[in-house]
Amino acid sequence: MNKASIATSVRDADQPFLAIRNLVKSFDGVRAVDDISVNINKGEIFALLGSSGCGKSTLLRMLAGFETPTSGQILLGGQNIVSVPPYQRPINMMFQSYALFPHLTVWDNVAFGLRRDGMPEDQVAERVKKMLDLVQLAKYGRRKPHQLSGGQQQRVALARSLAKRPQLLLLDEPLGALDKKLREQTQMELVSIIEEVGVTCVMVTHDQDEAMSMATRIAIMSEGRILQVGAPDEIYETPNCRFVADFIGSVNMFEGRVVVDQPDHVIVESPEGKHYINHGITGTMGMEVAIAVRPEKICIQLDAPTDQQRASLAEQGYNQASGVITALAYFGNETRYHVRLDSGMDLRVSRTNAARHQTTTLERDMRVHAWWDGSDIVALTS
Repeated sequence: MNKASIATSVRDADQPFLAIRNLVKSFDGVRAVDDISVNINKGEIFALLGSSGCGKSTLLRMLAGFETPTSGQILLGGQNIVSVPPYQRPINMMFQSYALFPHLTVWDNVAFGLRRDGMPEDQVAERVKKMLDLVQLAKYGRRKPHQLSGGQQQRVALARSLAKRPQLLLLDEPLGALDKKLREQTQMELVSIIEEVGVTCVMVTHDQDEAMSMATRIAIMSEGRILQVGAPDEIYETPNCRFVADFIGSVNMFEGRVVVDQPDHVIVESPEGKHYINHGITGTMGMEVAIAVRPEKICIQLDAPTDQQRASLAEQGYNQASGVITALAYFGNETRYHVRLDSGMDLRVSRTNAARHQTTTLERDMRVHAWWDGSDIVALTS
């Protein structure tokens, strides 16, 4: 199979753009990638998110052709490309280190792959100019990589990756080499460029903020398997298991058991109190569950919540606890509190600083009441 046949098959609208089927990669009998299957849509930015050693980089390398699967298929436009060598795949990969040639100018770095393919020099010049305009580096064409900032080097690497017009762009920790502030600025620039070109992108990252801000969909990986795939808000608001809930963002977990199981509501009893969930769950009476509540969903105040503050009359007396503030940190847009509940649990709460001066100041060692709505609870059975 050659590039032309792969590119033609990619245009087949009846096939998913990229389909990974039962993919396995073993090293010395240990599965680094364990029976992964997922479809990736044309034009989306798909993020593989997980901690070190979860298998995300191995999966990316198999897509690029740098690793051969132990078993399974990688279908690009319906055609299995597992046996296609890397240089014949319509795929480019941008590495975390950028891998720019230090002895070449910015212009020659972007032109390198085009010249290797034998493209006429006038077409090379036209393509390189277009790419440098796209990443807003046209005036830096004569500079060497060491004369650029980290963010500029990252854009040169992106321009070089896009110059050959790949069907699929692979990004390996694309912003990992940048400092926090520059990384945040570059995230939106990178998404804008990728969307303007229209290339499909699979990125690997361990940075949750990076995945949440850049990706169309996210796959959470652990121990070589994909645990959940969904849009950033879906992954955050409706995690499907304890691991995903705890891995994405910050969360409070109350361990309890179901004491009331009705189609329209469930009550879970835990050492911290009783939790009223205003919808049914997939569970049975008496089963153990985890109640997940995000810190920003929790309200804290000096007085107990009033009936008017509760979302419904049914929740009165439920979904609340009291304790003492043991620590707090001011971050400008929000203040984060640690509250030691009477049960001994450490409750994390985030409070938005909407006003310049808060009318009520909560300080360390103050006794406070915390409460939350039943609609903000996620019940996890696995």
